[in-house]
Amino acid sequence: MKLLAIGAVALASFVATAASAQTAGPANVGPAIPGVCVYFNQQLLAQSTVGQSVQARMQQLAGEVEGELTPYATTIQTEAQALQSGAAAIPADQLQARRQQLQQRIQEAQQLEETRRNELQYTLSEQRRLISAGVEPILVAVYQEKGCGILIDRESVFIMNPAMDVTGDVIARLNTALPSLSFNRLPVPVQPAQ
Repeated sequence: MKLLAIGAVALASFVATAASAQTAGPANVGPAIPGVCVYFNQQLLAQSTVGQSVQARMQQLAGEVEGELTPYATTIQTEAQALQSGAAAIPADQLQARRQQLQQRIQEAQQLEETRRNELQYTLSEQRRLISAGVEPILVAVYQEKGCGILIDRESVFIMNPAMDVTGDVIARLNTALPSLSFNRLPVPVQPAQ
């Protein structure tokens, strides 16, 4: 059973974000192109105070979920070992009943794990949505102030002149405007039946 893989699922993108945001460009770059600006959202998520606070809180929530699921895994493992080692001594009807109960507990644990994984993923997506809402007006203001004619996503650019990157300015302003988010694990909204 694959219990407790939730932390990796919920935080994989933040870990990848932190790693990818640490890229450094070459020493010799071409000239800055007037009116062309570049923005790296992954760097903002990894380096802004709000992005770091979301990452830290998501790790706490994943730890809470792990603490909730661990007793299920322990109980299931203990019961499975007891059934395996004592199968010869247990009457057939009782053995069958205990196996069915164990299977039911396994299914309940898997359902709970899936529910918690979905809640963590939804919680993370909602926090990112809130960060995006906070970044948008800042990005528009920086775009206008820098005289950008086009704003390119850094993930679409292989090498660039760092003078064209507005990410640092956006992070600095976001750190002031939205230093952190407070949140708990969110239930996934029920989708209406079609």
